[in-house]
Amino acid sequence: MIAPLLAAGVALILSIAGTGWMTRLMSSRGRTQPILAKNAANLVVPEHAHKAGTPTMGGLAIVGAALVGYLVSHVREGVVFSNQTLIMWVGVLAMALVGFVDDAIKIRTHHNRGVLWRHKGYITLAIAFGIAVTLLATTDIDTRLSLVRPEVPGWQLGNFVWVLWAGSIIFATSNAANVTDGLDGLAAGSALFGFAAFTAIAFLGFRNPGIYPHMINPYDLAVFAASFAGGCAGFLWWNAAPADIFMGDVGSLAIGTALALLGLATDTHLLLLLICGLNVIEIGSVALQMAVFRASGRKRRLFRLSPIHHHFELGGWPETKVIIRFWLIAGMSVATALAIFIADFSEQAARR
Repeated sequence: MIAPLLAAGVALILSIAGTGWMTRLMSSRGRTQPILAKNAANLVVPEHAHKAGTPTMGGLAIVGAALVGYLVSHVREGVVFSNQTLIMWVGVLAMALVGFVDDAIKIRTHHNRGVLWRHKGYITLAIAFGIAVTLLATTDIDTRLSLVRPEVPGWQLGNFVWVLWAGSIIFATSNAANVTDGLDGLAAGSALFGFAAFTAIAFLGFRNPGIYPHMINPYDLAVFAASFAGGCAGFLWWNAAPADIFMGDVGSLAIGTALALLGLATDTHLLLLLICGLNVIEIGSVALQMAVFRASGRKRRLFRLSPIHHHFELGGWPETKVIIRFWLIAGMSVATALAIFIADFSEQAARR
Protein backbone atom coordinates (compact mmCIF):
# COMPACT_ATOMS: atom_id res chain seq x y z
CA MET A 1 0.00 0.00 0.00
CA ILE A 2 3.07 2.24 0.22
CA ALA A 3 3.14 3.19 -3.48
CA PRO A 4 -0.52 4.34 -3.62
CA LEU A 5 -0.04 6.35 -0.42
CA LEU A 6 3.16 7.87 -1.82
CA ALA A 7 1.38 8.76 -5.07
CA ALA A 8 -1.52 10.35 -3.18
CA GLY A 9 0.78 12.26 -0.82
CA VAL A 10 3.02 13.65 -3.56
CA ALA A 11 0.01 14.58 -5.69
CA LEU A 12 -1.68 16.27 -2.71
CA ILE A 13 1.32 18.45 -1.89
CA LEU A 14 2.02 19.33 -5.52
CA SER A 15 -1.64 20.07 -6.18
CA ILE A 16 -1.87 22.49 -3.25
CA ALA A 17 1.35 24.24 -4.25
CA GLY A 18 0.67 24.09 -7.98
CA THR A 19 -2.89 25.35 -7.75
CA GLY A 20 -1.78 28.25 -5.57
CA TRP A 21 0.91 29.14 -8.08
CA MET A 22 -1.55 28.87 -10.96
CA THR A 23 -4.04 31.08 -9.12
CA ARG A 24 -1.49 33.86 -8.82
CA LEU A 25 -0.17 33.38 -12.36
CA MET A 26 -3.57 33.33 -14.04
CA SER A 27 -4.76 36.33 -12.03
CA SER A 28 -1.70 38.39 -12.92
CA ARG A 29 -2.17 37.64 -16.62
CA GLY A 30 -5.93 38.14 -16.66
CA ARG A 31 -6.64 34.49 -17.50
CA THR A 32 -10.01 34.43 -15.79
CA GLN A 33 -13.33 32.67 -16.27
CA PRO A 34 -15.76 34.68 -18.44
CA ILE A 35 -19.09 35.26 -16.67
CA LEU A 36 -21.86 37.02 -18.55
CA ALA A 37 -23.41 40.14 -17.12
CA LYS A 38 -26.57 39.99 -15.01
CA ASN A 39 -28.72 41.25 -17.84
CA ALA A 40 -27.40 38.65 -20.30
CA ALA A 41 -30.15 36.41 -21.57
CA ASN A 42 -28.19 33.20 -21.24
CA LEU A 43 -26.53 33.77 -17.87
CA VAL A 44 -26.88 30.50 -15.98
CA VAL A 45 -27.45 31.86 -12.47
CA PRO A 46 -27.46 35.64 -11.85
CA GLU A 47 -25.96 35.09 -8.38
CA HIS A 48 -22.80 33.83 -10.08
CA ALA A 49 -22.04 37.17 -11.74
CA HIS A 50 -19.69 38.08 -8.87
CA LYS A 51 -17.43 35.18 -9.89
CA ALA A 52 -16.26 37.10 -12.95
CA GLY A 53 -12.52 37.57 -12.73
CA THR A 54 -11.86 34.25 -10.97
CA PRO A 55 -8.86 32.43 -12.52
CA THR A 56 -9.60 29.23 -14.40
CA MET A 57 -7.81 26.19 -15.89
CA GLY A 58 -6.85 24.98 -12.41
CA GLY A 59 -7.43 21.45 -13.65
CA LEU A 60 -3.90 21.63 -15.07
CA ALA A 61 -2.64 21.42 -11.49
CA ILE A 62 -4.78 18.34 -10.78
CA VAL A 63 -3.57 16.46 -13.84
CA GLY A 64 0.05 17.58 -13.46
CA ALA A 65 0.19 16.71 -9.76
CA ALA A 66 -1.45 13.33 -10.36
CA LEU A 67 1.00 12.51 -13.15
CA VAL A 68 4.05 13.41 -11.06
CA GLY A 69 2.68 11.52 -8.06
CA TYR A 70 2.11 8.48 -10.25
CA LEU A 71 5.63 8.63 -11.70
CA VAL A 72 7.36 9.24 -8.35
CA SER A 73 5.65 6.22 -6.78
CA HIS A 74 7.32 4.00 -9.37
CA VAL A 75 10.78 4.69 -7.96
CA ARG A 76 9.96 2.03 -5.38
CA GLU A 77 11.29 -1.40 -6.20
CA GLY A 78 8.64 -3.75 -7.51
CA VAL A 79 6.24 -1.02 -8.69
CA VAL A 80 6.05 -1.50 -12.44
CA PHE A 81 4.34 0.39 -15.24
CA SER A 82 1.62 -1.45 -17.12
CA ASN A 83 0.76 -0.89 -20.76
CA GLN A 84 -2.89 -0.54 -19.81
CA THR A 85 -2.32 2.25 -17.29
CA LEU A 86 0.01 4.10 -19.65
CA ILE A 87 -2.72 4.00 -22.32
CA MET A 88 -5.14 5.34 -19.72
CA TRP A 89 -2.76 8.23 -19.09
CA VAL A 90 -2.58 9.02 -22.80
CA GLY A 91 -6.38 9.05 -22.94
CA VAL A 92 -6.66 11.34 -19.91
CA LEU A 93 -4.08 13.75 -21.33
CA ALA A 94 -5.82 13.77 -24.72
CA MET A 95 -9.13 14.74 -23.10
CA ALA A 96 -7.35 17.33 -20.96
CA LEU A 97 -5.87 18.85 -24.12
CA VAL A 98 -9.37 19.27 -25.62
CA GLY A 99 -10.49 20.99 -22.43
CA PHE A 100 -7.38 23.17 -22.38
CA VAL A 101 -8.00 24.39 -25.92
CA ASP A 102 -11.64 25.14 -25.15
CA ASP A 103 -10.72 26.99 -21.94
CA ALA A 104 -8.09 29.00 -23.80
CA ILE A 105 -10.64 30.02 -26.45
CA LYS A 106 -13.10 31.12 -23.74
CA ILE A 107 -10.45 33.29 -22.13
CA ARG A 108 -9.30 34.80 -25.43
CA THR A 109 -12.82 35.58 -26.66
CA HIS A 110 -14.07 36.67 -23.22
CA HIS A 111 -17.10 34.42 -23.62
CA ASN A 112 -18.28 31.59 -21.39
CA ARG A 113 -18.50 29.27 -24.41
CA GLY A 114 -15.47 28.69 -26.56
CA VAL A 115 -15.71 28.36 -30.31
CA LEU A 116 -14.79 24.71 -29.82
CA TRP A 117 -17.91 23.92 -27.78
CA ARG A 118 -20.02 23.24 -30.88
CA HIS A 119 -17.61 20.50 -31.94
CA LYS A 120 -16.34 19.36 -28.54
CA GLY A 121 -18.87 16.55 -28.32
CA TYR A 122 -17.71 15.01 -31.59
CA ILE A 123 -14.05 15.42 -30.66
CA THR A 124 -14.43 13.83 -27.22
CA LEU A 125 -16.52 11.02 -28.72
CA ALA A 126 -13.77 10.27 -31.25
CA ILE A 127 -11.12 10.26 -28.51
CA ALA A 128 -13.29 8.00 -26.33
CA PHE A 129 -13.63 5.39 -29.05
CA GLY A 130 -9.94 5.75 -29.89
CA ILE A 131 -9.04 4.91 -26.29
CA ALA A 132 -11.41 1.92 -26.29
CA VAL A 133 -9.96 0.54 -29.53
CA THR A 134 -6.39 0.98 -28.26
CA LEU A 135 -7.13 -0.80 -24.97
CA LEU A 136 -8.71 -3.70 -26.81
CA ALA A 137 -5.94 -3.98 -29.39
CA THR A 138 -2.94 -3.70 -27.06
CA THR A 139 -4.03 -5.19 -23.72
CA ASP A 140 -5.82 -8.26 -22.39
CA ILE A 141 -8.73 -6.26 -21.03
CA ASP A 142 -11.81 -8.43 -20.41
CA THR A 143 -14.68 -7.89 -22.84
CA ARG A 144 -17.44 -9.24 -20.62
CA LEU A 145 -20.06 -6.97 -19.10
CA SER A 146 -19.20 -6.63 -15.42
CA LEU A 147 -20.61 -5.38 -12.15
CA VAL A 148 -17.96 -6.27 -9.56
CA ARG A 149 -15.91 -8.75 -11.67
CA PRO A 150 -16.21 -10.17 -15.19
CA GLU A 151 -18.16 -13.22 -14.00
CA VAL A 152 -21.01 -11.00 -12.77
CA PRO A 153 -23.12 -10.91 -14.86
CA GLY A 154 -20.53 -12.36 -17.22
CA TRP A 155 -22.17 -11.56 -20.56
CA GLN A 156 -19.60 -11.73 -23.36
CA LEU A 157 -19.92 -8.58 -25.45
CA GLY A 158 -17.42 -9.41 -28.16
CA ASN A 159 -14.85 -6.99 -29.51
CA PHE A 160 -17.13 -4.74 -31.57
CA VAL A 161 -19.86 -4.32 -28.96
CA TRP A 162 -17.29 -3.88 -26.19
CA VAL A 163 -15.67 -0.99 -28.09
CA LEU A 164 -19.09 0.65 -28.49
CA TRP A 165 -19.84 0.06 -24.81
CA ALA A 166 -16.46 1.23 -23.51
CA GLY A 167 -16.33 4.26 -25.80
CA SER A 168 -19.81 5.28 -24.67
CA ILE A 169 -18.81 4.95 -21.00
CA ILE A 170 -15.72 7.13 -21.49
CA PHE A 171 -17.64 9.74 -23.47
CA ALA A 172 -20.59 9.86 -21.07
CA THR A 173 -18.52 9.96 -17.88
CA SER A 174 -16.12 12.64 -19.10
CA ASN A 175 -19.01 14.88 -20.15
CA ALA A 176 -20.97 14.12 -16.97
CA ALA A 177 -18.01 15.33 -14.90
CA ASN A 178 -17.90 18.42 -17.12
CA VAL A 179 -21.59 19.11 -16.44
CA THR A 180 -21.08 18.60 -12.68
CA ASP A 181 -18.39 21.30 -12.62
CA GLY A 182 -20.79 24.19 -12.05
CA LEU A 183 -20.35 25.01 -8.37
CA ASP A 184 -17.24 25.64 -6.28
CA GLY A 185 -15.68 22.33 -5.30
CA LEU A 186 -18.58 20.17 -6.47
CA ALA A 187 -16.80 18.24 -9.24
CA ALA A 188 -13.48 17.84 -7.41
CA GLY A 189 -15.12 16.78 -4.15
CA SER A 190 -17.37 14.16 -5.73
CA ALA A 191 -14.49 12.85 -7.88
CA LEU A 192 -12.34 12.50 -4.76
CA PHE A 193 -14.84 9.96 -3.37
CA GLY A 194 -14.75 8.03 -6.63
CA PHE A 195 -10.95 7.88 -6.86
CA ALA A 196 -10.70 6.77 -3.23
CA ALA A 197 -13.17 3.96 -3.97
CA PHE A 198 -11.22 2.80 -7.02
CA THR A 199 -8.00 2.83 -5.00
CA ALA A 200 -9.60 0.39 -2.54
CA ILE A 201 -11.09 -1.76 -5.32
CA ALA A 202 -7.83 -2.03 -7.25
CA PHE A 203 -5.84 -2.76 -4.10
CA LEU A 204 -8.23 -5.57 -3.16
CA GLY A 205 -7.76 -6.91 -6.68
CA PHE A 206 -3.99 -6.83 -6.18
CA ARG A 207 -4.13 -8.65 -2.84
CA ASN A 208 -6.57 -11.27 -4.10
CA PRO A 209 -5.48 -12.41 -7.58
CA GLY A 210 -7.40 -15.65 -7.18
CA ILE A 211 -10.69 -13.77 -7.01
CA TYR A 212 -9.77 -11.11 -9.58
CA PRO A 213 -7.48 -12.90 -12.06
CA HIS A 214 -8.60 -10.77 -15.01
CA MET A 215 -7.69 -7.39 -13.45
CA ILE A 216 -4.52 -6.27 -15.25
CA ASN A 217 -1.78 -5.04 -12.89
CA PRO A 218 -4.22 -3.85 -10.22
CA TYR A 219 -1.44 -2.38 -8.09
CA ASP A 220 -0.62 0.09 -10.85
CA LEU A 221 -4.32 0.91 -11.11
CA ALA A 222 -4.42 1.61 -7.37
CA VAL A 223 -1.47 4.00 -7.78
CA PHE A 224 -3.23 5.69 -10.72
CA ALA A 225 -6.46 6.16 -8.73
CA ALA A 226 -4.64 7.34 -5.60
CA SER A 227 -2.66 9.94 -7.53
CA PHE A 228 -5.88 11.48 -8.83
CA ALA A 229 -7.43 11.36 -5.36
CA GLY A 230 -4.47 13.35 -4.04
CA GLY A 231 -4.67 15.79 -6.95
CA CYS A 232 -8.36 16.47 -6.36
CA ALA A 233 -7.89 16.84 -2.60
CA GLY A 234 -5.11 19.40 -3.03
CA PHE A 235 -7.11 21.34 -5.58
CA LEU A 236 -10.03 21.63 -3.15
CA TRP A 237 -7.81 23.74 -0.85
CA TRP A 238 -8.16 26.54 -3.40
CA ASN A 239 -11.41 25.55 -5.10
CA ALA A 240 -13.62 25.25 -2.00
CA ALA A 241 -16.36 27.91 -1.88
CA PRO A 242 -15.74 30.73 -2.43
CA ALA A 243 -13.32 29.45 -5.07
CA ASP A 244 -9.99 31.16 -5.68
CA ILE A 245 -9.69 29.29 -8.99
CA PHE A 246 -11.92 27.17 -11.22
CA MET A 247 -11.12 23.74 -12.61
CA GLY A 248 -12.10 24.47 -16.19
CA ASP A 249 -12.82 21.90 -18.88
CA VAL A 250 -9.18 20.84 -18.80
CA GLY A 251 -9.78 19.37 -15.35
CA SER A 252 -13.35 18.10 -15.57
CA LEU A 253 -12.84 16.20 -18.83
CA ALA A 254 -9.63 14.67 -17.49
CA ILE A 255 -11.03 13.44 -14.17
CA GLY A 256 -14.19 12.13 -15.84
CA THR A 257 -12.09 10.16 -18.32
CA ALA A 258 -9.89 8.80 -15.51
CA LEU A 259 -12.95 7.58 -13.56
CA ALA A 260 -14.42 5.90 -16.64
CA LEU A 261 -11.16 4.15 -17.48
CA LEU A 262 -10.81 2.90 -13.91
CA GLY A 263 -14.30 1.43 -14.16
CA LEU A 264 -13.32 -0.41 -17.34
CA ALA A 265 -9.91 -1.52 -16.07
CA THR A 266 -11.19 -2.85 -12.73
CA ASP A 267 -14.11 -4.70 -14.39
CA THR A 268 -16.72 -2.62 -12.56
CA HIS A 269 -18.60 -1.21 -15.57
CA LEU A 270 -22.05 -1.23 -14.00
CA LEU A 271 -20.80 -0.27 -10.54
CA LEU A 272 -19.50 2.94 -12.14
CA LEU A 273 -23.10 4.16 -12.21
CA LEU A 274 -22.98 4.31 -8.39
CA ILE A 275 -19.36 5.38 -8.02
CA CYS A 276 -20.16 8.32 -10.29
CA GLY A 277 -23.74 8.53 -9.00
CA LEU A 278 -23.76 12.31 -8.64
CA ASN A 279 -22.45 12.75 -12.18
CA VAL A 280 -25.21 10.45 -13.42
CA ILE A 281 -27.81 12.58 -11.64
CA GLU A 282 -26.35 15.78 -13.04
CA ILE A 283 -26.15 14.74 -16.68
CA GLY A 284 -29.46 12.89 -16.36
CA SER A 285 -31.13 16.12 -15.27
CA VAL A 286 -29.82 17.82 -18.41
CA ALA A 287 -31.15 15.01 -20.61
CA LEU A 288 -34.58 15.09 -18.92
CA GLN A 289 -34.76 18.87 -19.17
CA MET A 290 -34.03 18.77 -22.90
CA ALA A 291 -36.52 15.94 -23.47
CA VAL A 292 -39.37 17.70 -21.69
CA PHE A 293 -38.55 21.04 -23.32
CA ARG A 294 -38.55 19.60 -26.83
CA ALA A 295 -41.60 17.37 -26.26
CA SER A 296 -43.60 20.38 -25.07
CA GLY A 297 -42.75 22.43 -28.15
CA ARG A 298 -40.19 24.48 -26.18
CA LYS A 299 -42.84 25.67 -23.71
CA ARG A 300 -42.24 23.66 -20.53
CA ARG A 301 -39.25 22.70 -18.39
CA LEU A 302 -38.97 19.99 -15.77
CA PHE A 303 -36.47 21.92 -13.64
CA ARG A 304 -36.05 25.63 -13.02
CA LEU A 305 -32.67 25.25 -14.67
CA SER A 306 -30.35 22.36 -15.45
CA PRO A 307 -27.98 20.86 -14.41
CA ILE A 308 -29.98 20.13 -11.31
CA HIS A 309 -27.64 21.95 -8.90
CA HIS A 310 -28.84 25.21 -10.48
CA HIS A 311 -32.45 24.14 -9.93
CA PHE A 312 -31.88 24.17 -6.18
CA GLU A 313 -29.93 27.42 -6.30
CA LEU A 314 -32.85 29.13 -8.03
CA GLY A 315 -35.09 27.56 -5.41
CA GLY A 316 -33.33 29.56 -2.72
CA TRP A 317 -30.62 27.20 -1.47
CA PRO A 318 -27.27 28.94 -0.83
CA GLU A 319 -24.47 27.61 -3.01
CA THR A 320 -22.61 26.07 -0.07
CA LYS A 321 -25.74 24.17 1.01
CA VAL A 322 -26.15 22.71 -2.48
CA ILE A 323 -22.48 21.70 -2.58
CA ILE A 324 -22.43 20.00 0.82
CA ARG A 325 -25.70 18.16 0.26
CA PHE A 326 -24.55 17.00 -3.17
CA TRP A 327 -21.25 15.83 -1.64
CA LEU A 328 -23.31 13.79 0.82
CA ILE A 329 -25.25 12.26 -2.08
CA ALA A 330 -21.98 11.43 -3.82
CA GLY A 331 -20.55 9.92 -0.64
CA MET A 332 -23.60 7.77 0.00
CA SER A 333 -23.62 6.58 -3.59
CA VAL A 334 -19.93 5.63 -3.47
CA ALA A 335 -20.41 3.94 -0.09
CA THR A 336 -23.22 1.85 -1.57
CA ALA A 337 -21.00 0.84 -4.47
CA LEU A 338 -18.19 -0.19 -2.12
CA ALA A 339 -20.65 -2.16 0.01
CA ILE A 340 -21.77 -4.12 -3.05
CA PHE A 341 -18.17 -4.79 -4.10
CA ILE A 342 -17.02 -5.82 -0.61
CA ALA A 343 -20.08 -8.03 -0.07
CA ASP A 344 -19.23 -9.96 -3.24
CA PHE A 345 -15.55 -10.07 -2.26
CA SER A 346 -16.41 -11.45 1.19
CA GLU A 347 -18.64 -14.10 -0.34
CA GLN A 348 -15.93 -15.21 -2.77
CA ALA A 349 -13.24 -15.18 -0.08
CA ALA A 350 -15.40 -17.35 2.21
CA ARG A 351 -15.69 -19.99 -0.49
CA ARG A 352 -11.90 -20.39 -0.73
